[in-house]
Amino acid sequence: MTVEMTEDELNARHAEKMRKKKAVRDKILASKNVEKGLLIVHTGKGKGKSTAAFGMAFRSLGHGLPVAVVQFVKGAMDTGERMALERFGDLVSINRLGEGFTWETQDRQRDIAAAKHAWETAKELIRSGEYHLVVLDELNIVLRYDYLPLAEVLEFLTNEKPGDVHVVITGRNAPDALIEIADLVTEMELVKHPFRSGVKAQKGIEY
Repeated sequence: MTVEMTEDELNARHAEKMRKKKAVRDKILASKNVEKGLLIVHTGKGKGKSTAAFGMAFRSLGHGLPVAVVQFVKGAMDTGERMALERFGDLVSINRLGEGFTWETQDRQRDIAAAKHAWETAKELIRSGEYHLVVLDELNIVLRYDYLPLAEVLEFLTNEKPGDVHVVITGRNAPDALIEIADLVTEMELVKHPFRSGVKAQKGIEY
């Protein structure tokens, strides 16, 4: 026979359960005392990789912390995130150094040159120590096409990145070796996409 509990009994049981959970959480949090610049990777076939990175950029800016962005693929296209970031003035360095996807340029050597220029810019921004967060938007794409030596990128991020600078890297097909050295990796999973139903990229959603 099941005895139904009164609302007061349910509330008391809930309060006790949450008290125990809080005690466990407080103990865990007390043991987490390391502060460091993180290497963060957003990858996967789903949407939201760059969006999540820009969300972190806006979070930093909300605290008055300077941010730099290097876009390895997107270049001339005007995007909502760029226009919003520009409103923060000197707190933001925006570097749109890509020339579009490789199937748009159809010029491998041009793509390689653009990737190398963007990487040199990224290294300068990270090394400077002037930025709390540096977003390397779609770096994974140029690594996938071998436009940059992966070993060089890994070596720099491992040995030359200042210890207090956060770096976020976005793009599909993140190399396993990059995932291995990263502190935080999120894979966006595609479940449904309107493009498959004939819906084009729309202002304020895709760009």
